[in-house]
Amino acid sequence: MASGRRIFLANTMLLSAAMVVGRGAGAAPARGKTDEDLTAFIQAMPKTELHVHIEGTLEPEMKFQLAKRNGVALPYNTVADMRASYNFHDLQSFLKIFYEGKSVLLKEQDFYDLTYAYLTKAAYQNVLYSEIFFDPQMHTDRGIPFETVIMGLTRAQADARRQLHIDSQLVMCFERELSADSAMRTLEMALPYRQHIVGVGLDSDEKNNPPDKFRTVFARARQAGFHLTMHCDLDQLETHEHIRQALEDLHTDRIDHGGNILERADLVAVARRRGVAFTVCPVACGWLRQNGENINIVRGMLDQGLKVTVSSDDPAYMKGNYVGQSLIVAQGDAALSRQDLLTITRNGIDAAWISAAQRKDYLSRLEEFRRQWT
Repeated sequence: MASGRRIFLANTMLLSAAMVVGRGAGAAPARGKTDEDLTAFIQAMPKTELHVHIEGTLEPEMKFQLAKRNGVALPYNTVADMRASYNFHDLQSFLKIFYEGKSVLLKEQDFYDLTYAYLTKAAYQNVLYSEIFFDPQMHTDRGIPFETVIMGLTRAQADARRQLHIDSQLVMCFERELSADSAMRTLEMALPYRQHIVGVGLDSDEKNNPPDKFRTVFARARQAGFHLTMHCDLDQLETHEHIRQALEDLHTDRIDHGGNILERADLVAVARRRGVAFTVCPVACGWLRQNGENINIVRGMLDQGLKVTVSSDDPAYMKGNYVGQSLIVAQGDAALSRQDLLTITRNGIDAAWISAAQRKDYLSRLEEFRRQWT
C-alpha cells in the first residue's frame, strides 16, 4: 500500500493544485476540505466516467491550435482572454459559450485529436472506462459529414485502447432545442455505425423541450438496440415533470444530473425500484445552484439508496475539473467516506453499458484496490 501511495504522490499534488474552490464562473463552491490521504485515495482509485461531453473537453490551447490549422479566426487574442470569457451563470449562458467552440472542429483529425487528448487525461486519472457523449447535430448542421465525426472519434478510441489501456464507448446525444425530426434524421445517420455507438442521450436547452418531445425517436433507438439516457439538469423549468417522463414514460436507463429528484419522494421510489443510475457532475451543480444547495445532491442520493455516480461534464469550461478533481469536489462537499467513494465507483461500474466479463474485471480491480487501501 505504501508503494502505491508513493506512485500516485505526483498525480495527487497536480490534482490538488488544479482545484479551484472560489466563487465565480465555472468554479466549484468553497465547501469542505479533502485531506491529503483522501486525495491520494481518490487519485489511485480505478474509475469509470459516464457523463462527459467530448466537445466540452476542448481546452483553449487546443482551440487555438485547431483554429490555426484550419484557418479559423477566433474572437480572442490569447488563451487567457478565452478562459476569461467563460463567464456563465445558468444553462443558457453556458450553452452560448459552449457552442462557440465548435467552429474549429472541421476535419476528422480534429475530432481525433480532441478525443485522444481527453482519453489521455482520463487514463492519467486512472479511469478504466468512459462513455463519451458527442453531439453530431452541432457538426452535421454545419455541413460536416457524420462519417467525419465518427471516424475521428473512433480512431482515437482505438489508439487510446491500445496505447493508454483505457476503454471507451460513444453515446450520441440529441440537442433538445432542435426538432424531433432532426433527431430522427440524426438517428438514421447513425445506424450504419451502430457498432460504434452504445447509447443515445438528450442534452442542451431544456426550456420547453421535455423528453416526451422525442418519444418516437427514443422508441426507434430502443428498437435498434441502443441504451437510453437523458439530461435533467438542475433547477430547470418543469424539471420534476421531465424526470417523471424520463423514468415512467420513456423508461430511460440512466438520468444525467437529476438532482431535483430528491425533492419528490414518489420519483425517488420509482428510480430506486428500477435501479436507474444518476450521473451527477458536482462542479456543474456548483454554478447552476450558487446558493450552495448542491452539497446535498450526492450525499442525498446515497442516503436515499439511489445509484449515484460522479463525472466531469464539460471540464474544459469548468476550470479543468476532470473526473478526479470532480470526485475531490464531491468528497469535500458531502464529507464522503472511503466507503462512500467506493460505492459511487461501484455504481459507475454497475451502470456502465459493458459486457458481463468487462464488469467482472473492473469490479475485481476495484476490490483489489479496496483491500490495499482500506
